[in-house]
Formats: sequence, C-alpha cells, structure tokens
Amino acid sequence: MSHHGRMHQSGPDVAASGSETPADRHHHRRVTSFRTRRSTLSPAQQATWDRRWPEIGMHARDGDVPAPRLDTATWFGRSAPVVLEIGCGTGTSTLAMAKAEPHLDVVAVEVYRRGLAQLLSAIDRENVTNIRLVRGDGVDVLQHMFGPDSLTAVRVFFPDPWPKARHHKRRLLQPETVALIADRLRPGGVLHAATDHAQYAEHIAEVGDAEPRLRRVGPDGDLPVSVQRPVTKYEGKAQHVGSAVTELLWEKAS
Repeated sequence: MSHHGRMHQSGPDVAASGSETPADRHHHRRVTSFRTRRSTLSPAQQATWDRRWPEIGMHARDGDVPAPRLDTATWFGRSAPVVLEIGCGTGTSTLAMAKAEPHLDVVAVEVYRRGLAQLLSAIDRENVTNIRLVRGDGVDVLQHMFGPDSLTAVRVFFPDPWPKARHHKRRLLQPETVALIADRLRPGGVLHAATDHAQYAEHIAEVGDAEPRLRRVGPDGDLPVSVQRPVTKYEGKAQHVGSAVTELLWEKAS
C-alpha cells in the first residue's frame, strides 16, 4: 500500500497476496503467484468478480510463466491508442480519466485484488467499456505484455516512495524501468508521474530527465492524452496537511 493509504504497485519487489496485511506489505519478493483469499471481497464484489473478471481481467503471470504479448485490439474489440496505468489502487483516477477519454483504451495494473475488485465493480456499475485489468507487477507487464512503440501513455500516480534510504532500490521508477517505459512508448507518447513525496519527486525528475529518449514537457502542450487527474480523497487529505503534489511529464522523442 502506498503512503496515501491506497493499494498500490510498488515496483519489482512487491508483496504477492490477495489481501493487505502488514506482513504482506513488508515481505518483498518478485511477484510470481497470488494466493486468492475470497474473504477479502464482499459477497457483491465476489459475484461481480466471478462474472466480469474472465472478460476484462487477466494475470500478469501463471505461476512462474509470464503472460504472452497482449493483443489489445482483440481484448478491447477495437483498435485504439492504449494507455497503461501502473499501480491503479482502487481505480478512482483510472475510472474518471477513462470515462473522460472514451477514445482511449486503458490497461490498469495492480497487485492487490481488493483494489481491482473495487474498480471492477465501478466499471460494471457504470458500464465503462474502455478499461481492462491486469493483476501483477508493472515491470512484468511492460516486459512481457507490450512491445516497443505500443503505448500512447504510461501513468504512474503516487507510487510507494520507500522513504528509507536502504529501501530506495525498491522504488518503481528507477533508470532501468524508465528506459523500459521509453521503449514501450510510441513516438510522441507520454510518461505521466505524480507524487506528493518531495524527495521521491526529485528522484523521479532526475531519472526521467536522464533518459535520452524522453524530453520534459508541460501540461499545456499538444499531448495525445489528458494529464488532468481527479483529486482522490487520499490526495485531498495529503494536500490538507500540506503535502504538495508534483506532476512530472515527459514525451518520447519522435
């Protein structure tokens, strides 16, 4: 879980579990499998999961075997620009942004089943058709499920800052991951990161600016996707106590 109190993808070293216990959050290993704990979902969420997950959800791995390259045109039933959101939490931003941009197809990645279940229930309730869900590790998804120049945008909102120095290596946005994102973005594609952790914002800025295929851009540029995020309740609480949110945007060179 991120420092916002939301379930969140925290990078290559994350807990693999269907629930969110302190032990899960503090036991870090490569995601290879998930223990499904049905009790973590309400009966209504479980019923929606059983009905909708086979259609719009998949796992990034089957045991130790990574998922194959994703055919988004078949999965979404159309050919459209694809946005990948790594660490969607409970999907508040995911849902609002997908509804605002129905011409885009959004693939949302999250480790925790409970967060995905909340988003899945909202998708079902509001009949949103342009979101698909992947349960697993964001780096796995980038490596195995997408090819070069395939993504119009990658969104990483409030990744776990791992504030202790000895944990910095667990941060998602490291040079190798940003290089992988740059490879998967199409020319003109956008990396959009947001954090309310000042020191992590500096780290992300340095890493992004050092990637030769990316150039920093502002929110008012001619971008292929919206960069207007809704303010979630967690973000609102953070702003109330004085944690400024830093938005960071890069465009892949054409």
